[in-house]
Amino acid sequence: MSDVIATEMQAAFAPLVEMRDIRKAFGGIHAVEGVSVNLYPGEVVAVLGHNGAGKSTLMKMLAGAYPIDSGEIRVQGQLARIHNPADAQALGIETIYQTLALADNLDAVANLFLGREKLTPWRTLDDHLMEVEARKVFNRLNKNFTNIRVPVRRLSGGQRQVVAISRALYFNARTLVMDEPCAALGPEETRMVGDLVRQLKSDGVGIFLISHDMQEVFALSDRLAVMKNGRLVGTYRTADVTEDEVLGMIILGKRPEGKVQAQRPGA
Repeated sequence: MSDVIATEMQAAFAPLVEMRDIRKAFGGIHAVEGVSVNLYPGEVVAVLGHNGAGKSTLMKMLAGAYPIDSGEIRVQGQLARIHNPADAQALGIETIYQTLALADNLDAVANLFLGREKLTPWRTLDDHLMEVEARKVFNRLNKNFTNIRVPVRRLSGGQRQVVAISRALYFNARTLVMDEPCAALGPEETRMVGDLVRQLKSDGVGIFLISHDMQEVFALSDRLAVMKNGRLVGTYRTADVTEDEVLGMIILGKRPEGKVQAQRPGA
């Protein structure tokens, strides 16, 4: 029994994702050079840097949009072969892009199951089952989200985020990449997305957060990883650094003096 408990405890404290010495070049341009970063259950790691710093390329390799040139990705300790987005999804990795990739003419239920519809034994769409299942997952994230049968183009930005996140969660995502989730949202909708992120954390989901909004980064992230010119400047506990120190890393590539890097939450 002690061995079983030890194994379970080890799994609980193991990273969801480890990216080790990842490299990617496009022609002669080195977009990502030897970057290592990890993510633990129930943690938000903000991935920061100017446009062209390599953060989006790094996350697209995790999502299967780009193949890695060298290095390795491990998911829950196991070496992962991610050649396309389907491989990433099979490993519990989902990406929610800024554009959300929703079908505006369809309702929230149809968007949740888009491309992965539930069928009856007679191979027709099981609309009743899909609505029941959709209401469960929507209710988990936002109990006030009830207008699920109107086209999503009529939903608020915050409600559209609920649909996109619900789609990832329903299909068992354990790791989310969120690309500028609050871009173009008003204050109330931004608070809604913040609440969603905190709910996901409490459920043990790990989140890589790509953001340019320092207020959002300091409000939501546990650690932050800063990139510049394709390289990792450093990874720190968000509570250990100031906004000015983070901007110094982003703009100048300068690590804050006297601050210890953190390779895991609380470290």
